[in-house]
Amino acid sequence: MWMGERMAGAAQLAREESAEAEVGVTTIGGGEAAVLTRGEDRSLPVYGPGGLVWTPKAGDTVLVIKGGSGREEQCIAGALARRETDELEPGELRLYSGGASLTLRNDGTVEIYGRLMVNGSLYVPCLCGMG
Repeated sequence: MWMGERMAGAAQLAREESAEAEVGVTTIGGGEAAVLTRGEDRSLPVYGPGGLVWTPKAGDTVLVIKGGSGREEQCIAGALARRETDELEPGELRLYSGGASLTLRNDGTVEIYGRLMVNGSLYVPCLCGMG
């Protein structure tokens, strides 16, 4: 009997310490954003894959991960991909922000939309020898 009670207690503790996730809407954007889920949580750190820096803007739909024994440890893990994925095949990647985007296609094509700046200057392709 005591073994069953002990195992039940351990299972309850494991459930309490496991992470949960909720979808919310960013109310204050930036690196330490505020998100409205069941209530508003402020100063949440934003996490992303290594090498990628991103901050949500107000109104973004984001994934909030909650952990710790009282779900007091929270962070924003990413944003909902909307229309940006409509034209992508499985395995393709798009980085975007506002009107600029960079798409890596499975066939090796790299598509750049927006103004291309190189070392702080607007890139102008050389039309050398073209009429």
